[in-house]
Amino acid sequence: MADEALSAGAVARRLGVAVTTLRTWHQRYGLGPSEHIPGHHRRYTPADLARLEIMQRLTAEGVSPAEAARWARQTPDPMPADAVRSRIRTPGRDGGGSIPVGRAGPAARGLARAAMRLDAAAISETIAHTLTASGVVATWDGLLRPVLAGIGERHAATGALIEVEHLVSRCVSEALAAAGRATPPTGPARILLSCADEEQHSLPLEAMAASLAEAGVSYRMLGARVPVAALVEAVTRTGPAAVVLWSHTRATADPAQLSALLAAPRRPLLVLAAGPGWRADTLPAGVVRPVDLAEAVSLAVAVRDSLDQSRGD
Repeated sequence: MADEALSAGAVARRLGVAVTTLRTWHQRYGLGPSEHIPGHHRRYTPADLARLEIMQRLTAEGVSPAEAARWARQTPDPMPADAVRSRIRTPGRDGGGSIPVGRAGPAARGLARAAMRLDAAAISETIAHTLTASGVVATWDGLLRPVLAGIGERHAATGALIEVEHLVSRCVSEALAAAGRATPPTGPARILLSCADEEQHSLPLEAMAASLAEAGVSYRMLGARVPVAALVEAVTRTGPAAVVLWSHTRATADPAQLSALLAAPRRPLLVLAAGPGWRADTLPAGVVRPVDLAEAVSLAVAVRDSLDQSRGD
């Protein structure tokens, strides 16, 4: 745990709760920040954060807030939440485990906790703050992708967390859409974004749309489950400089879709096969498979700029 004192916003992101929840715990139960510098807001010390971790963990597992706060306040140097939990009777079953996030940072762990509690306000608050502070690509790679992957991993192992996945996906989609609206691009739409036929996982494509908007690049988004005939028709009608075709699974990654794009009457300058569904050894010649979101955005921006320069836009 870091030694520096933290603001309310930083603590809320670490715990995966809303700032308003921290204010309630402070006002009702006395679990507030203890470091005070004249002329500045009070800040939370490591001991304050440890008490709040106990409060958050116990209330999530069914202990009443008043009882959880009593245990959190019991000593100047709080014991770990697991030790406290073993000394009191926790009603009901366990909270269903946790979402693994690998080596992701405190914000991702906080987001995972909020997801397990189905706390939409805290989820949205954490995503919005990180988007504002770090931008879309960093938010996707460092915050959203680890949590979404952890939910998928836990679901694959247990069959659970469907409700968690649905709520988090909705919050992510709304946050990415809001980020795109905050920086509306101008000029003609040079980039076409589409999911492969029968592909329903569109969040990564929404992240790319928000990243392009952040970079000032106009685009068209077709979304999930686009039949190849409809995709080719869209390319023929709009003549995009680049097409990004997303596939999350091998089942939807039919290389024939890419070949159809290359044979379109108004063939795009760049075709990107994005997503883990595509196999590099099956891609038609001339198709590029970006390694991550940052590379996909960089390639799309580069081809847009090259086309604009050649046309004198």
